[in-house]
Amino acid sequence: MLDYAALAAVAAVVQTGSFERAANLLHVTPSAVSQRVKQLEERLGTVLIIRGQPCSATEQGAWLCRHVEHVGMLEKELLQNLPPLADREAPALKVTLHLATNADSLGTWFLSAISDFANASDYLLKIEVDDQEHTAEWLQKGRVLAAVTGHGKQVQGCRMTRLGSLRYHATASPAFVARHFADGVNAASLSQAPALTYNQKDRLQEQWIHQVCGRSVNYPTHWLPSTHAFVEASLIGTGWGMNPAVLVKDHLKSGRLIDLSPGTVLDVPLYWQVNRMVDDQLSGLTQAVIAAARAALV
Repeated sequence: MLDYAALAAVAAVVQTGSFERAANLLHVTPSAVSQRVKQLEERLGTVLIIRGQPCSATEQGAWLCRHVEHVGMLEKELLQNLPPLADREAPALKVTLHLATNADSLGTWFLSAISDFANASDYLLKIEVDDQEHTAEWLQKGRVLAAVTGHGKQVQGCRMTRLGSLRYHATASPAFVARHFADGVNAASLSQAPALTYNQKDRLQEQWIHQVCGRSVNYPTHWLPSTHAFVEASLIGTGWGMNPAVLVKDHLKSGRLIDLSPGTVLDVPLYWQVNRMVDDQLSGLTQAVIAAARAALV
């Protein structure tokens, strides 16, 4: 039999980041939480929590946390149908759902989807942000229950729905264009004009350059890990960047930003993938995500 008190302790430490806060959440002492975690680690012969500030889960610990999440969802559904089973003296713990998405989706359309779902349920949400080409790895490793992914390869054990494509324009301020692209947007000018890059996983600039030039170009770049800061940096002339169409359409219309290659857009396909074990319980979330995506994506 699984020791669910120990599993709950592991999940609480990972969720809150410390043994003390986990103890407050579970209404027990920190030493009780520590003992439960230690005994489970000894039983399994592996470390489940990386002690630090904050504490985090190992890969094995993450799998246990997702199991606790699954059980919490099933238990919640059971108690809704059989209320007498509820222990009125036990502390009411809300289930936290772990999801993953890319930053540009979170900064444009995804927030409205999860807000609609959160307002209609009593689940709590923890959103992990990664590049759309890497969020599937969070599902594969059992670190999240559902994710917005950037490729059409279905993760084993998940259901996949095509959402549409997030459209990007390569934009820059008029002053930046006058300074760096006076002779046109080509391989020579792009090799000198500073771009904006989210992080090392961001390949949108490279893909757009390949569309425009027909080949790769080495280009200088500023590193800026923020969707909305990308737009602001483009407006003030820090660099040129690939910005979601929904965030720059008004700026393009007013002339505050210039499309570097009108007609050349980059459409990034997005998919919603949900662990099959909780697909039914998360049907409301899936419906909210699909509705928000249809309103915002190409």
